[in-house]
Amino acid sequence: MQKFPTIKTERLVLSQLSAADIPRIVTYAAEKEISQYTLNIPFPYTEQDAIFWINQSNQGFKNGTQLIFAIRLQPELDFIGGIGLTLSENYHRAEIGYWVGKPFWNRGYTSEAVEAIIGYGFQNLQLNKLMATHLDKNPASGRVMLKNGMVQEGTLREHIFKDGAYFDLIHYGLTRKAFEKLSE
Repeated sequence: MQKFPTIKTERLVLSQLSAADIPRIVTYAAEKEISQYTLNIPFPYTEQDAIFWINQSNQGFKNGTQLIFAIRLQPELDFIGGIGLTLSENYHRAEIGYWVGKPFWNRGYTSEAVEAIIGYGFQNLQLNKLMATHLDKNPASGRVMLKNGMVQEGTLREHIFKDGAYFDLIHYGLTRKAFEKLSE
């Protein structure tokens, strides 16, 4: 891939992260609930964390191992969250990860972004399988996955140690065949 892709939906634009996003990234990721419900967002969240994330995104794109998109509202293109694919090229699969700032919860933006990234993964990247996980204390994330045709494939009991407690990790998947059936 030469140029970072842009994906447009009815209400969103998924595009490359930029340094201009840092203030909004820090504002939204600094909410304790964001850290509590995600695997990789620290609390407290700082400007250095945002810079690290943007650099990770750029390096992952350069290496062909990750595509991390900013989720932006149309038409203003304000940053509201992030979504990405961690690619396993040898296996033709990727893991989806996402988060949206708390002021944008329960408006369907996450489901819309996940639908777009699933379509991109199968149609543009020619992947055979997409996966995603969520902590058991975040069932809303599981509903996003189910709404987008993913099926629960398993539960890893007390798999994640976070904030002094163990949590189950719920695993979902969607194959190309199942996606194509959903698209008929």
